[in-house]
Amino acid sequence: MMGAAFAAALTSVSAASIAQDKLNLRLSSVNSATDQRAVALDTKFGPAIADFATFEPHWGGTLFKQGTELEAISRGNLEMSISSAQELANFYPEFSVFSAGYLHRDAAHQVAVFNDPLMQPFKDKVEAELGVKLLSIMYLGRRQVNLNSDKEIKTPADMAGFKLRMPPSDAWQFLGKALGANPVPVPFAELYTALQTGAVDGQDNPLPTVMDAKFYEVTKQIVLTSHLVDLNYLTISKKAWDSLSPENQAKLQKAADEACEFGRQNQLAKEAELVEGLKAKGLKIYEPDLAAFRDTVQKAYLGSDFSKAWPEGIVDKINALAK
Repeated sequence: MMGAAFAAALTSVSAASIAQDKLNLRLSSVNSATDQRAVALDTKFGPAIADFATFEPHWGGTLFKQGTELEAISRGNLEMSISSAQELANFYPEFSVFSAGYLHRDAAHQVAVFNDPLMQPFKDKVEAELGVKLLSIMYLGRRQVNLNSDKEIKTPADMAGFKLRMPPSDAWQFLGKALGANPVPVPFAELYTALQTGAVDGQDNPLPTVMDAKFYEVTKQIVLTSHLVDLNYLTISKKAWDSLSPENQAKLQKAADEACEFGRQNQLAKEAELVEGLKAKGLKIYEPDLAAFRDTVQKAYLGSDFSKAWPEGIVDKINALAK
């Protein structure tokens, strides 16, 4: 009896030891649990690394506020995040090139750019100076202008006077101005209420986000500007990454890439079907003069201080990767 009890105790201690040895990866993100990025990470990434790490996501900005996640990782208070090029541009101005309007052509172009050698100096700098590793790239979708006004928008001039919610960073605010609007910084978690009360006249997001966040309840139209093929970076603490064996690093990288691809394909499929879906919700949806928007936005960027921080020739290199 004592032998059996002793063996059982050893088994219990061993199991507890294994559990404690697992790397705990807390991820903080502002998006909802039903967002395709969240679904992909919950269903694909977490289970794929379960033998050596525990994936602990916190959705809806419940752990850290939007825009503070990278600093939290750098301080050692967080292990993972879903971060934008715009947020990284707050630390490193050269990242603003990846947030420029009408730069990336589509989801495949994003992946090609992220995996190209031109991206390596960007990745290395973030790792060395911020302690954050960019694991993989996530497709958020083509951002469209979503307004609570009946006014038809054809050119950027028609956007004059509109209070357009843009995320709270200089890069985002600049894009809002380039579109012809008056940008207003509002955290995503407060956006529905801001639209409902008229604190802002509209917002810009991909169609799946409009549906997922139920913005169709408090807006009247979507202008298909497709002004930004938006992206996120799945990030991890360099300290957490370095604590893994090379074998587990490879497993985690594979899990990240596969989860991001899963989310990418789901998001593309969802985008394709949502025009009719949002029309059925009562929204007017139409395409403006895209040439007018593209010319206006590109000229704004090329004449801005943002472009001064971009590595020489990088736009040509990015363009060359488009198929």
